[in-house]
Amino acid sequence: MKIVLPIAEDQLCMHFGHCEMFQLFEVNPETKEITGQEKFTPPPHEPGLYPRLLNEKGASIIIAGGMGPRAQEMFARNNIDVVVGASPATGSPVDIVRQYLSGFLETGDNACDH
Repeated sequence: MKIVLPIAEDQLCMHFGHCEMFQLFEVNPETKEITGQEKFTPPPHEPGLYPRLLNEKGASIIIAGGMGPRAQEMFARNNIDVVVGASPATGSPVDIVRQYLSGFLETGDNACDH
């Protein structure tokens, strides 16, 4: 399983489309342990590009602060589940993924209003 977080200034970016980079976590689905990490800078944002790119990288889940409904639909069409309402106040990207895996990630409102 691969979980992706949009990152800005080394923390969760509240708006998915404005991130500086993506941090991809490889996770053993049976033990729910992080087995690898990769950071990469995405190409310039254009509609529909990120869902295809992250699908090609094997992403299965995106955790974000906010994401518009159209982008969420595009990810769904690429078989990628989206979790919105996460907050950088929750901790580092690693902390956020660990909380998600343990079932204790608290989420609020989608930080994106379009």
